[in-house]
Amino acid sequence: MCGVIGIHAPGQQAAGLAALGLFALQHRGQESAGLAVSDGDGVMLYRDLGMVSQVLDERRLPSLQGHLSIAHCRYSTTGSTLWENSGPAFRMGPRRSVAVSHNGNLVNTRELLELLPGGRERLNGSTDTELLTALLAEEPAEDLVAALLAVLPRVRGAYALVVMDDQRVIGVRDPFGFRPLVLGRLPEGGWCLSSETAGLDILGAEVVREIEPGEMVVLGEPGGPRSIRMAEGREHLCVFELIYFARPDSYMMGRNLYEVRRRMGEALAREAPVAADLVMPVPDTGAPAAAGFAEQSGIPYREGMVKNRYAGRTFIQPSQALRQRGVTVKLSPLREQVRGRRLIVVDDSIVRGTTTKQIVALLRRAGAQEVHLRISAPPIFHPCFYGIDTQIETELIAASHSVDEIREFVGADSLAYLSIGGVLDGLQLPRDRFCFACFDGNYPVPVPYDATSHKFVLEDQPVSLPS
Repeated sequence: MCGVIGIHAPGQQAAGLAALGLFALQHRGQESAGLAVSDGDGVMLYRDLGMVSQVLDERRLPSLQGHLSIAHCRYSTTGSTLWENSGPAFRMGPRRSVAVSHNGNLVNTRELLELLPGGRERLNGSTDTELLTALLAEEPAEDLVAALLAVLPRVRGAYALVVMDDQRVIGVRDPFGFRPLVLGRLPEGGWCLSSETAGLDILGAEVVREIEPGEMVVLGEPGGPRSIRMAEGREHLCVFELIYFARPDSYMMGRNLYEVRRRMGEALAREAPVAADLVMPVPDTGAPAAAGFAEQSGIPYREGMVKNRYAGRTFIQPSQALRQRGVTVKLSPLREQVRGRRLIVVDDSIVRGTTTKQIVALLRRAGAQEVHLRISAPPIFHPCFYGIDTQIETELIAASHSVDEIREFVGADSLAYLSIGGVLDGLQLPRDRFCFACFDGNYPVPVPYDATSHKFVLEDQPVSLPS
């Protein structure tokens, strides 16, 4: 997850543009937010715990002057939710000052730590991003581009980066392209980078193209963006970006994500029909698939729950206690729609199962006669090491329970998942362009399944892993 923004806007205040772009990416991370800015003569940083609107408000932005900026909203996959771990990461080194916003997760963090003189004691926080930033700041290369070309070949895992010094903003995607990054042209001149096209739309920017896997794009030089082939790319975009993570109005691989998800709902209706009175989504992420299911099945579509728009995304809360509390805060049933009816409830995924269990109980209390769950993704059997906070199998209900056992646990009358073939029907793209590791266990980048890949590898916390 995480959202990243990069701005090069000569003659404009880049901090305001970066903050505005980050608002459109708030769904990607809700733990902290921040930005770095430069006027060409030094980098200034402001970051804090909280939502974008809380951290980057009108009181802060006027003091952040300059035409270069990067921004970040955090969803933690390495390191705890602490102020020290908020982004962007920043480092003043002997050769350069560098700020980094990172979407993804590295799998060789302990190996990289051995490359930093002084090791863990040299870091203020405990994220893989800060470690990477420290290595870039201290790399004995002539400039930031050369430092990136020296350091990144030693990095393994998922990274979509926006990096800046006092002169340039640079966007980079890892050779597998696990996480998205897109280039846009600002309406009043200049260039921008964003995790999603939604971050460009809010700026009125023209979408130019996606950054390619293994590509580096440098902004801030004469002649416009400069492309550098850092490594040979083999695209494996995380398929969950299209199923759940990204906004439905965003485009990836030339596909509008609302349409992708609607087609997945159609495929789900073909694969797992059931007699019912209404099709309803779990708001908001289940809505496109529920619409497709209703269209294909001919069963009426209705809203059965109201979402509190000021509550965050439950799945990306940093602890299980907060996830459980978040369900009751953010969802309320529409009793007149639900009472006495057989419901098909469409959601995008079941990860841990506890949220789904509470939703089913909520609908039962509202008077639902039957609750049939339909999930527009396959069961998640395997942990993700490339940017999702599920790094041990014990967090994944499908890894240890059958479909019927999950149905019984959540309290539904029936439960069915979309097949991988159904997902591909929605994508209308070849399977080999995506990472399906959480579904099929095929990891494009080998992962050492021990403490070196654990979330708290840079912290003094005990690690509990399955044998």
